[in-house]
Amino acid sequence: MPDMLLELFSEEIPARMQARAAADLKKLVMDGLVEAGLTYASAGAFSTPRRLVLTIEGLLAESKPVREERKGPKADAPDAALQGFLRSTGLTREQLEVRDDKKGQVFFAVLEKPGRSAPAIIAEVVEAAIRNFPWPKSMRWGTGTLRWVRPLHSILCVLSDEGGNEVVPITVDHLTSGNTTYGHRFMAPARLTVTGFEDYTAKLRRAFVMLDAGEREAAIWQDAQNQAFAAGLEIVPDAGLLAEVAGLVEWPVVLMGRIGEAFLGLPAEVLQTSMREHQKFFSVKNPKTGRIEGFVTVANRETADYGATILAGNNKVLSARLSDAKFFWENDLRTVGAVGLDGMGAGLANVTFHNKLGSQADRITRIAALAREIAPIVGADADMAEQAANVAKADLQSAMVGEFPELQGTMGGYYARAAGLPEAVAAACKAHYSPLGPTDDVPSDPVSVAVALADKIDTLTGFWAIDEKPTGSKDPYALRRAALGVIRLVLGNARLSLASLIATSMIDHYHRLYRELSLQRRSGIAEAASELGISPFEVERLKMEADKRKLQAERPELLADTGIDERVARTMLPYTIDLLAFFHDRLKVFLKDEGIRHDIIDACIAMPNNDDLTLLVNRARALNAFITSDDGTNLLQGFKRANNILTQAETKDGVEYSYGADIKFAETDAERGLFHALDAAEYTIKPAMEAEDFATAMQELAKLRAPIDAFFDTVQVNADSEVIRRNRLNLLHRIRAACAPVADLTKIEG
Repeated sequence: MPDMLLELFSEEIPARMQARAAADLKKLVMDGLVEAGLTYASAGAFSTPRRLVLTIEGLLAESKPVREERKGPKADAPDAALQGFLRSTGLTREQLEVRDDKKGQVFFAVLEKPGRSAPAIIAEVVEAAIRNFPWPKSMRWGTGTLRWVRPLHSILCVLSDEGGNEVVPITVDHLTSGNTTYGHRFMAPARLTVTGFEDYTAKLRRAFVMLDAGEREAAIWQDAQNQAFAAGLEIVPDAGLLAEVAGLVEWPVVLMGRIGEAFLGLPAEVLQTSMREHQKFFSVKNPKTGRIEGFVTVANRETADYGATILAGNNKVLSARLSDAKFFWENDLRTVGAVGLDGMGAGLANVTFHNKLGSQADRITRIAALAREIAPIVGADADMAEQAANVAKADLQSAMVGEFPELQGTMGGYYARAAGLPEAVAAACKAHYSPLGPTDDVPSDPVSVAVALADKIDTLTGFWAIDEKPTGSKDPYALRRAALGVIRLVLGNARLSLASLIATSMIDHYHRLYRELSLQRRSGIAEAASELGISPFEVERLKMEADKRKLQAERPELLADTGIDERVARTMLPYTIDLLAFFHDRLKVFLKDEGIRHDIIDACIAMPNNDDLTLLVNRARALNAFITSDDGTNLLQGFKRANNILTQAETKDGVEYSYGADIKFAETDAERGLFHALDAAEYTIKPAMEAEDFATAMQELAKLRAPIDAFFDTVQVNADSEVIRRNRLNLLHRIRAACAPVADLTKIEG
């Protein structure tokens, strides 16, 4: 079985595209070969800035012949049907066979495809892969039609086995495949002739090319650590930058330099961001002080002066960059010293957050009011939370954030300290954007938590109010991330009613919403009045009464607990309920990593107070542990059996069997045993649920497994005696009632 080597050699491929491109090449070629009948033992894909490489071991030398039989129309079928069958098979009438079938004589086509050689198949598959390659961006050059990420210079494609090697002939526009490649652009640019993958990697290594991106990463990191350690310093880890830099070089040469004394006073984040974004430098810190004092750069070649010239050039460019950063930093500090952080942020009144949601200043006012409401719930000082919210986004007007937007929040913390504000306010300025992702740290300081929650809830309620919700894979305002941030903040820091907070935040958007809804409402009322033949005023009165009943039934606390005006609450209700459902959907995604199924979460969402996320998650975790146990699985089956029998009987009889079960009508020991077990369970479950001790409640439910099993094994529910039947149906209701406080088990699958 031969091995195959394929290399596509081009101008430099952007680092961010290389890993995906190698995977795409492997998938396109392997899928094409397998579909054509060529199987293989193993395959590997590699990438460097100038080449994509695929190697295949144990490839079949040729595809196997294929014999296929197709059943056609009846022998006496209309000619049109026969002609259609002939076209689909590519045969003539004479090449068909007539065979006896259970419904009479039928045409059969026998199609035989001979095996094809591997080179012929490979040539077709590789050409198709090149022409249809899914680059995020591609270009066309010269006079050909081929598109590639950068101009493609050559194609190397070789099949090799014990008997030797051969070039697979492939032609794509002006390019014809061969068995040659090139080494390092500067250190070994000569043409190399190769015979197979081992020969290829060995010659590339001698020509200063590390083919494996993982090997380049390891070499860079190891050498960087060694050089920093030798200087008594440490490299600041940055996995993303390491992967990017490994995609910029074929022969990594690590060089370490020092930052000029004039710039050492800049905040560490400023130095790191400037070096990372502009220069692709790793930061080097002093472990004793935590100060950034040096940098590591990775060159793509060895030099006679051991990188001295390269370092000198890099230092010159870096000094220019850091001079700009130093100017921004000092200018911002002067601004804060002159007008304070409030003064720095004054210009936000002229910065539009969203054309339907007002300016950044409008948003800050809403966030400050909401942070004040949240503060007592999370144990923060309300005045300090409001103060922090008022200045948290002031750094958006700073020169530094204008140059480095990724430093928003971080610079706010520095400027707050420079303005003499409390440490809790400075910490909130930095932390209120967090958590930004599933692995980001969650703030724990109460003031930071209050402002971070207010920021995210205002974002969500605002975009819900203007009907800019995520759809499918589109989420331009990162609302899913904001919802996940709220979930993680709440679970880590507070017990609160999310629905009440949403409704409180919605008030700030009320007037705009009410105007829009009033126009829709008046139009609908006029149509309804015309159809019903009554006055519009009577339609309005009836509708308001219906809305109030709906509100009191679905979310009574919005009227009772929060003091929200009834008209406001009625307007906000659909938005609040819809946004809360969105949070529940994100919670399902969040808990999926813990192995908690969606149906288990649905069973908990169906319970009261489902806007208390901490309560909801604790219930879901306990229910998941219970349901996945043997006792839980069997009890669920018993519950569903009892619930199904009871539901069918209630539907048939038109009554509800929900009371009156009496042990004196029990006829068997199993029946009496279930009565006693339910008495004991109810005695324990009620106080356990009041204490939110879900584990104890579910342990008591587990004890019902054996009595329920024994009951169904020995007792016939639909007895001949109507009194006994009713008593047993009421007993089944007690099973349902015993489980009801824990979760809605009807929503659990299986």
